This record gives sequence, structure tokens and C-alpha cells, in this order.
Amino acid sequence: MAVLSSKSNPIPLLTPYKMGEFELSHRIVLAPLTRSRSYNNVPQRHAALYYSQRATNGGFLITEATAVSNTALGYPNTPGIWTKEHVEAWKPIVDAVHEKGSIFFLQIWHAGRASNTGFQPNGQDPASCTDKAITPGREGGDWSPPRRLRTDEIPSFVNDFRLAARNAIEAG
Repeated sequence: MAVLSSKSNPIPLLTPYKMGEFELSHRIVLAPLTRSRSYNNVPQRHAALYYSQRATNGGFLITEATAVSNTALGYPNTPGIWTKEHVEAWKPIVDAVHEKGSIFFLQIWHAGRASNTGFQPNGQDPASCTDKAITPGREGGDWSPPRRLRTDEIPSFVNDFRLAARNAIEAG
């Protein structure tokens, strides 16, 4: 019986992949996960260690969900990317990952109806595409009933994502 070398029978997960302009050295990706360790929605310096420990040369990492605005929040202690303070806090984290040679994407999001009034400015109802609540609620509690996003609010929400994307690029 012949033994196949890794060159003649490579493991697909460990083969390079061209993802747009990025050359990945393998196909293993750090998928997004919520860490809940950002205080006042500002990512903390310890995140640089966390993400860089998972970085590899030519690897691909996706950050935890990062809110595009103060109305986008739905979970405690999650990071944001809507202020200059957020951008500056992300920079050393991005630098630590890039030093390892990894590609790093920021997952931008809006929690929509997966929120409650406690996360919203002035205790307002969370905005969503529907007024139907999520059931059952988180941790045995109820989600706050959402309100339908008004048509005239759509440009503002689109702008939140545009600004968040620009801020993510500025952060590196």
C-alpha cells in the first residue's frame, strides 16, 4: 500500500484560497462570536491579545458583532464603531492581528428587535422591520416589543452602516 504525501493529496481545509484581493494561506476562519468584554461599547486592549492569539499568517478572522450606532445595541458590553473613540480603540487590536499576517474583518451590525429598551437611548423601543416581538426572551426575560422602522428613518440607518464601514477602514 502506497502512502500519499500531503502534496499529492492535500487537506482541502489547509489549502490556499484567493478571497477577492486577499490571499489566504488556508481556509480556516475565526467566525464571529460575542465576547461581551467591551465597556461603554469601547473595545478594550485585552482584545488585541485575544484576537492575535487566533491569528495566523494568511489567516482570516472576523470580529465579534460590532454596533453601528447607539441604537444598534442588543447585548451587554459589546463593542461599537460609531465614534472616534471606538476607532482609536480598535487600532491596536487590528495592528496586533496584522502583525501576525492575518486578514481581519469587522462584523458591523444592528441588533434590530433582538434588543430591549435598556440598550436603547432614552429607553425607546428597539427599531426593527416588524413590530412582532421575539419569543421566548433571553435569559428567561422578555425582549422588549420592537417598533417598526419608519420609511423616513431608513436613510439614517443606511448612513449608520456607511459611517461604521468607513470607521472600520480607518481603524485598519
